[in-house]
Amino acid sequence: MRNILLCLAALFTLAACAEPRWAPTEMVQRATYVSNEPPSLTLFTVIRTSNGNGGHSGLLINGSQRVLFDPAGTFSHPQLPERNDVIFGMNDKMVDFYIDYHARPEWNVVEQVIPVTREVADLVMRRAQDRGAVGKAQCARSITGILAGVPGFESIGRTWYPDTLMERVRALPDVRERLITDATARKDYGVELVPPGDPRAQVAAY
Repeated sequence: MRNILLCLAALFTLAACAEPRWAPTEMVQRATYVSNEPPSLTLFTVIRTSNGNGGHSGLLINGSQRVLFDPAGTFSHPQLPERNDVIFGMNDKMVDFYIDYHARPEWNVVEQVIPVTREVADLVMRRAQDRGAVGKAQCARSITGILAGVPGFESIGRTWYPDTLMERVRALPDVRERLITDATARKDYGVELVPPGDPRAQVAAY
């Protein structure tokens, strides 16, 4: 029991370590990207190749604009302004960059595209923007939180585990899924990697 309590205490300590970020309005407006693709939500799940365990979840939201909800993630770039884990400016090359950032010999990326209406996509986008900065180890928990009660996602429920969330999304109708490895991830996006914590991540570069 004592060990369980210590683990829970450690977990909630991690959860409290959210890192608020708030890019200026003019940066967000300049970065706005509107896709020609139909409205959708795309769940990215980073899966360890050795045992199939989930390491991270991110949600690409394509509605009136295309943004990435990357809760407690380390992904960043100076051309991508961020407001509390919502990243703006996710054009096609930045999506490829995000995938390649996570796909490594030790990690695969599972992409699951879920068709939705524009109204649903914008509802999820608003919820992601209202969520606030997400603490460590809460990526799947926060994504299931913003999906709670959204039409079509009633079966998702809540979970802490990225692989559990992936399996539940797999059961939704009309989901298009693909597995991306370090060998198959596109690398011709022409975007320079910015390491986590690099000060350039907070500077616009247009």
